[in-house]
Parts: sequence; C-alpha cells; structure tokens
Amino acid sequence: MKKKVSILVPCYNEQQSLPLLYEQLKQLMDNNSQYDWELILVDDGSKDATLAACKSLRAADDRVCYISLSRNFGKEKAMLAGFDHASGDCLVIMDADLQHPPHVIPEMLQHWEDGFEDVYAKRNDRGKESWLRRKLSLAYYKMLQKSTNIDILPNVGDFRLLDRKCIDALKNMRESERYTKGLYCWIGFKKKEITFDQADRVAGKSSFNFFKLMNLAVSGITSYTVAPLRISTVLGFIVSICAFIYMIYVLIKTCIMGDPVQGFPTLVILILFLGGVQLLSIGIIGEYLARIYQESKRRPVYIISEKEGC
Repeated sequence: MKKKVSILVPCYNEQQSLPLLYEQLKQLMDNNSQYDWELILVDDGSKDATLAACKSLRAADDRVCYISLSRNFGKEKAMLAGFDHASGDCLVIMDADLQHPPHVIPEMLQHWEDGFEDVYAKRNDRGKESWLRRKLSLAYYKMLQKSTNIDILPNVGDFRLLDRKCIDALKNMRESERYTKGLYCWIGFKKKEITFDQADRVAGKSSFNFFKLMNLAVSGITSYTVAPLRISTVLGFIVSICAFIYMIYVLIKTCIMGDPVQGFPTLVILILFLGGVQLLSIGIIGEYLARIYQESKRRPVYIISEKEGC
C-alpha cells in the first residue's frame, strides 16, 4: 500500500502565486508516483481571489483540497486547520509564494524514509531582507534560546516535513495564542536538518509587516518562557536594595550635616526611575494576563466557512 504525503499551504492574498506553485507541485507529484499525494490549501480569509484560485485548482485536480476560513485568523491558526484535516502519513508545510522550493521535498521524504520524524529546512540566507530585520531576527532567536529550556532553531521557519506522530501531537495542542515554531521544538521527536536557498517572492508582497512580526516575537517569548517576569522580579529587588541603601545614606547625612533644601533633581530622577520600573513590570505582567484571558475564553481556534476534498 502506498504511503500518503500531504502538502499544507496556508494562503493569504496569494491568487497570483498559487497557479505558479501548483505547476511545480504537480510536476513533483507526477514524478513521484510511488506516493499518494494530497495538497491542502488553507485560505486564511483572503481579500483577493485566492479562494477562487483554490476552487479552480480543485476542479482541475482531485488531489487538491481546500479549506476557507471565515476570516483572517493568522498563519499559525490556518496551519492548525491544515493539521486537523491532513490525512497523510506525513505532512510537508510550505509557503505559497515559492520562497520554499518544492524541489527540496524529495530530499525531505528520503530522510523521512530513513526514520526521521521532523525534517526541517534551514535557510542558507534570508533572501532579500533588510539588514535591520535580519539582525533583529537573529537577536530575537538568541534571546529566546537563552531564556527557555527547549532548543529554538535559528533561521528555521515552517518549511518542514512532519511525521504523522508529530501531526497528531500538534493537533492536541489547542491553545489559541499559538507560536508553532516553538511547538515544533517542544514536542521533540527525531529531527533532521537540511539546508536550502530561500528564493524571492514570485508575486504579491508579504503580509508580515514590522508590527505583526513584533507581535509574533512577543507571543514566542510569552509562550515558552517566564524569563521576563523573573527579570522584572530581580530588577525590582535590585531597585529596592538601592533605594534602601540610599535611604540610609540620606538618614546619616541628615544626622551629621543637617537638612538643607537640596536634592530636588535627585528626587525627580528617583521618582521617574522607580515609576518607569513599575510601569515596565506591570506591562510585562499585563502581557501574560492578556494571554491567560484569551485562553480562558476557550473559543474555537478557527472557524471554517467552506471546504472541499478534505
């Protein structure tokens, strides 16, 4: 009996990229007939004709199936919808913009056949990306790695092959504030690294602007480490010790030299400094409370508007 390979492609405003991606994937599937194939397109509430493109591909090839979400829930949740509906023995996750080259998939499958359960693709370079964004991304991964007790893989995105055991493990994690790059590492399993050269987008533009990437980074930090809370605690302790020492100094100075009207700038600086530390600590606590609040609602992670073939 043939093994089945599912390919998951989250889509948001990718009407121009999808036909180009499908042509390359069709050639891949036709040339590897030793497997049964399933191409899952998840339309994440696109504003263009992405859904129509998905339907057109489905009509032309019954190996294609699509899921249309009721609105834009975000890539992380769109991937969960794909996990829930994938029927393959393994699942390949890739972007629709052809930055993830399909010709790498046979190498992934070979390592999967050798017994690896998570074959992840590491970028040799980050393509056409600004110097600032590249440096901030690498600094973020280093910070996250040092503050958590699991291995966070730098320069590794969602382009990977997952065995059915990994898919089932990810399906069981129904948290709404998702950071899937961390979940890949958290679930463990036998991993294998391959490298690839990231291509440029063939059409359209990335939907991840600076603020969305910042929000994703905050989600990653708050999902996998309580280090910010501990830093806040340590900082508060240090400030309290310094304030106590300064209080003793002022008391001794007053007893010896009297109490002339001096020190107004010092007083203002101390008030502003202590106020800033308190607001920073409250903000960190607020980030964690907001995520607890979202999880406590227990709403469905995504809502499907329509689907076919899945």
